[in-house]
Amino acid sequence: MADKRQSTETAEPFTERERVPTVVVDGVHITYTVHGTKGGRGSATSALSRIVSRRSAPGAREVHAVKGVSFAAYKGEAIGLIGSNGSGKSTLLKAIAGLLPPSRGQVFTRGQPSLLGVNAALMSDLTGERNVILGGLAMGMSREQVRTRYDDIVEFSGINEKGDFISLPMRTYSSGMGARLRFSIAAAKSHDVLLIDEALSTGDARFQRRSQERITELRAEAGTVFLVSHSNKSILETCDRALWLESGTLRMDGPAQEVVAAYEEFTGKKK
Repeated sequence: MADKRQSTETAEPFTERERVPTVVVDGVHITYTVHGTKGGRGSATSALSRIVSRRSAPGAREVHAVKGVSFAAYKGEAIGLIGSNGSGKSTLLKAIAGLLPPSRGQVFTRGQPSLLGVNAALMSDLTGERNVILGGLAMGMSREQVRTRYDDIVEFSGINEKGDFISLPMRTYSSGMGARLRFSIAAAKSHDVLLIDEALSTGDARFQRRSQERITELRAEAGTVFLVSHSNKSILETCDRALWLESGTLRMDGPAQEVVAAYEEFTGKKK
């Protein structure tokens, strides 16, 4: 099978007269299979029989999550992804990050995309402190860089504002605390392409404001920011462009104000 994803590492000088593409999504389809049974887990014998006979498990169904989506993203843009639940937003982000190969079509990226989501893999049994160190190393920072930025990461997250939570295991954190720490780790370095899935919907107004300010800085320092959010307010405050996905198809691509207005008219409500 041909490689569905290609990356170009060599960047050319950027001038105001040219728009440098960071991500090109070309006719991408993403299909996956959901497995399940109506009668419980079944027996090992029946499972082995299906493997030998190559029959599908009962209840298995194919989901066509993204259907022929095409667009180009450019350096310096912040792009919001909006749409109903199940419209394919998070699936598309995973494809851009290289975590989910397209069934058809191609994704081209300039540099290395980094996906940040509220379910990003940090280790719940380790302390917040250890997760900051490991998360920084996983993003390619040196130990010295992690040490230098550690205090800023903890302060930005606000984890310790009501106690010494950074020294406690992450399993003791609320979902909001965990999401704030994940965003703070990811925002500690510049990214060619930063993909954020719902991270700004957590935390108080002050943290959300700091997050939006940091995204603006990241856009100036690096390349492109993608944000998936169910909050249209966050999209309007953070992004200058929006993509509206509905039932896996790209319904509209344009200035955030126009796309959000069209989406709200379609849904008949503001979020």
